[in-house]
Amino acid sequence: MADTEHYVRDDVRGFLDMLEAMGSQGVEEVGADAGREQMRVLGSLAEAEARSLAVIRDLTCPDPAGDIPLRLYDTKESREPGPCVVFIHGGGFVIGDIGVYNALCTEISHHLDLPVVSVEYRLAPEHPFPAAPDDCEAAARWIASSPEALGRKVTGLVITGDSAGGNLTIVTTNALQASPADVPVIVQAPIYPVADDVGKHESFRDFSEGFLLTGATMAWFTEQYDGDPKDPRHTPMAGDCSNTPPTVLCTAGLDPLRDSGRNYAAHLVQLGTDVMYLEFPGIIHGFTTLRKAIPSGQKDVEAFLDGIRVMLARHG
Repeated sequence: MADTEHYVRDDVRGFLDMLEAMGSQGVEEVGADAGREQMRVLGSLAEAEARSLAVIRDLTCPDPAGDIPLRLYDTKESREPGPCVVFIHGGGFVIGDIGVYNALCTEISHHLDLPVVSVEYRLAPEHPFPAAPDDCEAAARWIASSPEALGRKVTGLVITGDSAGGNLTIVTTNALQASPADVPVIVQAPIYPVADDVGKHESFRDFSEGFLLTGATMAWFTEQYDGDPKDPRHTPMAGDCSNTPPTVLCTAGLDPLRDSGRNYAAHLVQLGTDVMYLEFPGIIHGFTTLRKAIPSGQKDVEAFLDGIRVMLARHG
């Protein structure tokens, strides 16, 4: 059971109790294929309904390793030149896909009134590190070039994603800072990211059992991804973060990854980056795609997206 000394919201407690009663196995016990199906099923049960948008369209971008599937979301059929959101999904680099994150991407486009492109990068263990960062960087560069297939003139990128996608958000942003794309990254917005060695943090010890994402699952994801922890494309804080663009970052109070996000945000502040850091108390890892089961998470998602809007107004 989860430790009751920590503040847990009522709807979060109800969701955790339901999961415990179901007694479902962790992905480390069932393997990648079954874990991917588990995530789809959980999403279908626990995530909010998708918003209705003018455009939801699948497309691909070219890549030497094979075409990368993408999904374009927009509130408008056509629009004036402006920023585009690049969304990179979570799932420990092993599970997760465009479909699981469909509703969240509709929410982002609806709330920001911007086009969103969701990236279907290759997954481990079939495609270990650095396949995921390679794909995300290639997709971001393609989007930045305002390709005809996108049908939009892009003036800047907002890169965002959750968990493993938060890690890939930072890694992709860093790559585009080091070697610029056709347009700049104007805001990066990682959601409960993996930014450093998560195992060294107090939050990992406090919340590694009983709060959805477990320490055993994290260890298994890390093993499947099979990257070098000293490589900045694997562990962003292993490298130079001094050229980071304006950043909006959120964490969840009951998340084993919480302190990794905290540590990264503090590091950026010390380096002089404009940072908006939001920590949502009493809620768990994964809340952005559990908004039907955990309704209080909707306001947290909106607060995070409001933060992006403020940062865009300041720097866009």
